[in-house]
Amino acid sequence: MPLLLPGTAVEVRARAGRLLYHGVMISCRKLTRRFGDVTAVNGLSFEVDAGAICAFLGPNGAGKSTTVKMLTGLLAPTSGEVEVCGLNAVTSSLELKRRIGVLPEDLGLFDDLTVEEHLLLTGAVYGLSKGATQARASQLLHALSLEHGRNTFAAACSHGMRKKTSFAMALLPNPQILFLDEPFEAIDPVTSKIMRDMLITCGRRGMTVFLTSHILSVVEHIATQIVMIRKGSIVWDSPADKLPQSLEQHYFDLVEAPAVEELEWLGSSLS
Repeated sequence: MPLLLPGTAVEVRARAGRLLYHGVMISCRKLTRRFGDVTAVNGLSFEVDAGAICAFLGPNGAGKSTTVKMLTGLLAPTSGEVEVCGLNAVTSSLELKRRIGVLPEDLGLFDDLTVEEHLLLTGAVYGLSKGATQARASQLLHALSLEHGRNTFAAACSHGMRKKTSFAMALLPNPQILFLDEPFEAIDPVTSKIMRDMLITCGRRGMTVFLTSHILSVVEHIATQIVMIRKGSIVWDSPADKLPQSLEQHYFDLVEAPAVEELEWLGSSLS
């Protein structure tokens, strides 16, 4: 992995044999993506520092997953600039993929591979030794309560098991940045707590986490930065401790207020 010189977006220093990353890890400038006449992402500009846990929030269709795909080099922007890990996400997308872990919107699993085989394949793709891959896979299977299903094919897994498998795959290479698209959906309460604790530990150790989620109670517990998006545009970006009110109320005020609709027929004919 090349060392980046001081003064670039990311500075890398060696201490006690470890690489520590400082500075801006994600930088967007007027990032825009159009699909025909539809503007899915409209001029986003924001930064995420090393070690931050950034929650990227918005309603369905706001442009969150499209943004994640551009940040991870899977989708080229229509215009604007995006730099991740000090790399241009468009021109250096292959090198970028070596440095990040991703839990994608569609989970990216293969029906004919078992849970454990997905983890072993991930280690091989990232160039880890067989021993390191097996050790990390075993630890993740145990931590995420997947040991009982390690030999289960993905096609036979519940949605929760598939989500945990994809989460384990994202963690296994120990990436510089972890991108998670709805990681807590369909996850049981105990595993959700384990995952939250893992992410907090990742942030404390310098890994950057960028996640989308509709579960605001979880976000409020772990996030250090809040970015809110509505109709493809940013409506809020601040440290989590600078919110002027609860996250839920602030989200309702800025992004999407709950509709109040009286359904007079609901339950009225029950006997």
